[in-house]
Amino acid sequence: MTSKTLDLNNKSVLITGGTGSLGKELTKTILKKWPQVKRLVIYSRDEQKQFQMAQDYPRSEYPMIRYFIGDVRDLDRLKRAFTNIDYVIHAAAMKHVHIAEYNPDECVKTNIGGAENVIKAALDSCVTNVVALSTDKACAPINLYGATKLASDKLFIAANNIKGNKDIKFSVVRYGNVMGSNGSVIPYFMKKRIEKVLPITDINMTRFNISLEGGVEMVLHALSNAWGGEVFIPKIPSYKILDIAKAIGPDCEHKVIGIRPGEKIHEEMITASDSFTTYDLGKYYVILPQMTSWNLEDYINNFSAKLVPQGFSYSSDKNTEWETVEQLRVLIKNHVDQEFIF
Repeated sequence: MTSKTLDLNNKSVLITGGTGSLGKELTKTILKKWPQVKRLVIYSRDEQKQFQMAQDYPRSEYPMIRYFIGDVRDLDRLKRAFTNIDYVIHAAAMKHVHIAEYNPDECVKTNIGGAENVIKAALDSCVTNVVALSTDKACAPINLYGATKLASDKLFIAANNIKGNKDIKFSVVRYGNVMGSNGSVIPYFMKKRIEKVLPITDINMTRFNISLEGGVEMVLHALSNAWGGEVFIPKIPSYKILDIAKAIGPDCEHKVIGIRPGEKIHEEMITASDSFTTYDLGKYYVILPQMTSWNLEDYINNFSAKLVPQGFSYSSDKNTEWETVEQLRVLIKNHVDQEFIF
């Protein structure tokens, strides 16, 4: 596989939703790997989170950082923020499944309308590369959050068809639960274990698992290697919800409470219907668009891409790699809470 080396030194990068878990990890990684980054714009609508982030990255020590208050629903504000930006990482979203079910119009405005605005602002500026973050819930969605993210994915993929002669690429990265991210099950269980009872939605539930570092690595891979229109998918392990509970609270009671509105028992990242345009790149899978502005054979040769078998699917319950209880404990200590004791 022929991969390009990404160099963000002397480049300007903007992260929508930059104060979220992944945004902060991206910030840490970019500043460490490319200390000469020209500008790093943290774009989000939560002033308190920006204030807190500025304590960790003050302008006096990190003059390249800009904290930009704004909502992806606001096209004019996005256009202003995108001025002289080279790379955009779109991480802003409403992501809580049950909240989206209760507030569907708000979810649509942010996840679909916001995606449209990011695309329009990028096309009207000098941005050359946009990577949008997706979710396994966008694959065969049964909830509104997943449906809006699927629509967002389609918008970013199709944006490559309307760029004209502009030198810009749009691509998508799709992955499963990010270990320890805000609102995810691990920090929730860690808080609940002092009560000696862990609420279990369904004893058969499984999920994909990726670390924040793995999510960041994948975004940077897409920034470096996308040709435009790809949906990148990592090869990552699964875990059983019961094993997470055992890892965090081995002495806790497991109380089954039932799944929340819009939840799946298992998650998918590639369906059998996707298999006709899905390729194995080694470390990642990639779903390619049916129409491209580049030559498919050139892409296959460049990345040594192999078409997956027809009918191939990738779901958390049929994974070939699984996290054990012991492995989960080590991962939690290394990636979530260094003071974690079991």
